[in-house]
Amino acid sequence: MDTANQTCGAFLDALASKAPTPGGGGASALVGALGTALCTMVGNYTVGKKKYAGVEEDVKALMAKAEDIRARLLALVDADAAAFEPLSRAYSIPKDDPRRGEIMEQCLRDAAAAPMEILRLSCEAIDLHREMLDKGSAMMLSDVGTGVIFCWSALYGACLNVKVNTKSMADRAYAEAMNREADQLVNQYWKIAEQVYEAVMGRFS
Repeated sequence: MDTANQTCGAFLDALASKAPTPGGGGASALVGALGTALCTMVGNYTVGKKKYAGVEEDVKALMAKAEDIRARLLALVDADAAAFEPLSRAYSIPKDDPRRGEIMEQCLRDAAAAPMEILRLSCEAIDLHREMLDKGSAMMLSDVGTGVIFCWSALYGACLNVKVNTKSMADRAYAEAMNREADQLVNQYWKIAEQVYEAVMGRFS
């Protein structure tokens, strides 16, 4: 896949089809990239305004971080698909093949790695929205709120796609270490995302 050069319609058609990829992991990465792009958009409407001159350099730094995260999330749409395809083939290896266990384990680790990175980046993006809420243009509040909701969704979607792979791993110590990190990040960052969303809603009251 080359998601960066696909139309939105082509990606959605592929997502809706019976093709094994893209799937939930790639969709989570794309949703996170959309949320992060909204953070940059808020910055673009803030920079250059006299009212926000005192925080302009901070906002520019936030935008630079957001653009880096957005690019990495978009790349992870394809990385997630690339990691899943070998796993789908591994499931067809005969159960009496002595190589099956080792191949399956490596494929499961590879398939879990992309959504784990999506999860981590979603947390970073949520942090950016939290800061942009205080420093970005007040005219763009709804976009901060929308962006953080998208990253919130990406957080949960990525976690699900980590756990669907760790569930089948034979190396339970490795699997549980991944699960602990995923759970810790979700437990920490859903609260932050909710706080940003509620703060936005509160300003509309």
